[in-house]
Amino acid sequence: MLIRPWLACGVAATALALHLSALAQKKYDPGASDTEIKIGQSMPYSGPASAYGTLGRSEAAYFRKINDEGGINGRKIVFISLDDGYSPPKTVEATRRLVEQDEVLLMFGSLGTATNTAVHTYLNTRKVPQLFVATGAAKWNDPQNHPWTMGLQLNYQAEARIYAKHILQTRPNAKIAVLYQNDDSGKDYLKGLKDGLGEKAATMIVAEASYEVADPTVDSQVVQLQGSGADVFVDFTTPKFAAQAIRKAYDTGWKPVHYLSSVGNYVASVLVPAGLDKSIGVISTQTSKDPNDSTWINDAGMVEWRAFMKKYYPDGDLANALNVAGYGSAFLMVHVLKQCGDNLTRENVMRQAANLKNFAMPTYPSGITLNTSPTDFAPTKSTQPVRFDGTTWVRFGDVLGL
Repeated sequence: MLIRPWLACGVAATALALHLSALAQKKYDPGASDTEIKIGQSMPYSGPASAYGTLGRSEAAYFRKINDEGGINGRKIVFISLDDGYSPPKTVEATRRLVEQDEVLLMFGSLGTATNTAVHTYLNTRKVPQLFVATGAAKWNDPQNHPWTMGLQLNYQAEARIYAKHILQTRPNAKIAVLYQNDDSGKDYLKGLKDGLGEKAATMIVAEASYEVADPTVDSQVVQLQGSGADVFVDFTTPKFAAQAIRKAYDTGWKPVHYLSSVGNYVASVLVPAGLDKSIGVISTQTSKDPNDSTWINDAGMVEWRAFMKKYYPDGDLANALNVAGYGSAFLMVHVLKQCGDNLTRENVMRQAANLKNFAMPTYPSGITLNTSPTDFAPTKSTQPVRFDGTTWVRFGDVLGL
C-alpha cells in the first residue's frame, strides 16, 4: 500500500502530539507515580490511647481492599502507619521520617490533638497535606493560616454546645461538674460548653477537674467532682479515662445526668470495661452508624462494612465503632484521590478535599453529609444525640447541626 510521505509525517506527528499531551496531563509530587500513591500516618498503637489503634488497622485493611480491586486509577496505595504512642515528640519523629525519608504524598488520619498540633506548622511549612486528622479541635478549620490541614469529625466546641443546649432545655437549674483532658482538645470542649451555656455558665458550672494523659486514673478527680454536689456530670474524656469515670461515678453512688464526649463513647472499648449496667442513661452524640444498633442490620452500607471486616480485618471487633469510623475515613480518602485523576500533586489533593458537596458516607446516617469549600475546612457539621440503654446507643431527637 502506498503511503504518501506527507500523510505519514502527519499521522506520526499527530500520534506524537497525543502522546505528549497524555504525558503532560500527568502531574506528580513526591509520593505519587504511575504505579503507586504513598500515604503516611501516625497512630497510637501503644500507650494511653492505644484503644484507638484499631482505627489505623481498619484503614489499612480498607486500603488493601482497594488495592485488590485495582487501586486508585490503576495505582496501588502504599500505606505507612507508624506507632507514636500518643506522644507528641514521637509524632514529630514519625512524621519527619514519613515526609523526608519515605516521601509520602500526604499524611492521613493521624490521631490526637496534641500529636497533630506538634506537626501542624511543620507540615504546612512543607506544604504536605495533613488530611482528615482524627481529632475534632477547632483549629483544623483554618484554611487562611493553615491551608494544608483539614479535619473530618464534628469539632469539639460544636459538640459541647449541643450538650449545653440540651442541659438548658432539660435542666435549666443544673449544677454541672466537668472533667476534661488538660490539652487543646479538652480545653476546646470546655470552651464550647461555656459558650453554649452563655451567661449561665458562671453559676451552673460548680466544679471543674482536669487530668493529664499520663495519669494512671481519674478516680480522685471524679471523687472531687462528686463532692461539689453537682447533679450533671459532663465528661470530656478519651476511652481509658471515660471507662474509669463511668465506673467510679457509679461505684461511689453518684448518680448525675452523665454526658460523655463522642471521643470516648465506644461500647466495646469503653462501656464494656466500665460495665454496661453502670453506663445506662449516659448521653452522647454519634455521627457514624453504630454497629451495635439493630437499626442498621439490613442497611446497605453496614452490610458492606461487615463483609469487608470478615474478609480484610477478621480479627477486628464488629462491636467497635472505631472500625466503622476507620472504614469511613479511608473511604473518603480514596474518593478524594480518585477525584485527583492523574494530577497527583499535593496542591490538587487539597483542592479536591476542599470541594466536597453533600458527600454521603456509607457509614453516616441519612441527613449527615460532608461539605467543604476553600474557606471552610470543617467537613462534618451535624450529629445525632444518643442515650445508652444498657445494650446499645439509642437515638433520640433530631439530627443537630451548627
